[in-house]
Amino acid sequence: MEFPDLGLHCSEETCHQLDFLPFKCDGCRKVFCLEHRTYKAHSCANANHKDVSVQICPVCAMSVKTVFGETVELTMKKHQQSKTCDPRNYVKMTKKPKCPVRGCRELLTFSNKYCCNACQKTVCLRHRFPSDHACGIAPTRATAQTAAGSKFLASFASRHSDMDCGAESNRMASLYIFEKKIDQEKTPTVKP
Repeated sequence: MEFPDLGLHCSEETCHQLDFLPFKCDGCRKVFCLEHRTYKAHSCANANHKDVSVQICPVCAMSVKTVFGETVELTMKKHQQSKTCDPRNYVKMTKKPKCPVRGCRELLTFSNKYCCNACQKTVCLRHRFPSDHACGIAPTRATAQTAAGSKFLASFASRHSDMDCGAESNRMASLYIFEKKIDQEKTPTVKP
């Protein structure tokens, strides 16, 4: 053989095939051929080492990731002795926020809540308009339209305060007439 060190033998007891592209199991750290590379095929003892399970703490209602090789009781005991486990968080974590509008029982989820810009209250989408919830500054529709109209007129007037609309139109008309006269003078007239 030219390459005696090339490849490895499968670690499966019944196989021992020489494989030039062997697979190393990340659970038991043994080398396997293509046929025995899966956890199930070689009956790996650490097949569930990548499994992630989460337990809910009964004290603070936070989710706690269990560590592989540790019992759930030991993981929970470590969590409860740490600073992250706070019994005051239990109510905050378990109580679902509801819309503060009287008579509304809608739960506020990440896709069903709106924060009012005027009063900073978080309400459901049904009550997102200031007139629908008890907003401190809930203008009526007519006053909102007149306020918007007056803002527009004020901004328009500030932009065009230096010129008079009538004078501007007169100036444009006189420029048009002046250009027409120049064009008539340049064109030669032929008399028959």
